[in-house]
Amino acid sequence: MKNIILTDAEISHKTKRIAYQIYETFSSESEVILAGIASNGFIFAQKIAQELAQISDLKVTLCEVKINKHNPQETIFTSLPIEAYENKGLVLIDDVLSSGTTLIYGVKHFLDVKLSKFKTAVLVDRNHKKYPVKADFKGLSLSTSLQEHIHVVFDENESYAYLS
Repeated sequence: MKNIILTDAEISHKTKRIAYQIYETFSSESEVILAGIASNGFIFAQKIAQELAQISDLKVTLCEVKINKHNPQETIFTSLPIEAYENKGLVLIDDVLSSGTTLIYGVKHFLDVKLSKFKTAVLVDRNHKKYPVKADFKGLSLSTSLQEHIHVVFDENESYAYLS
């Protein structure tokens, strides 16, 4: 049996809450870029984009960010060219913030571009950072042991997060 920490309904509620926080933060912008780290971060970004479409008139543009999680120093690829997010507000999104390695290298990539506003969002923050990075918007903060892992599952019919 899996130790479920977030049910489908809870993920839905937290996604909605994060969407409202993003809307409040970027309400002075005409467009916001949701840059989701492949693969679960991008799925989470898509879910946030759906919520934003229902609650705001912000133009939402999705961007998939490909980072080698085992070697984040390698070149980072995005589905949008730099010109598409230059001088715009951007939210870098991932499903779980563990050590902060993936998120900080993602932040570093976007710091090379002039943005009007830059924030980060995660569904679960594990509080085990080895880098000085934080999530501006988070669904759940959970202190776990270093041996434990959080897995987020986004299925067509059901989403959930569990601890193993």
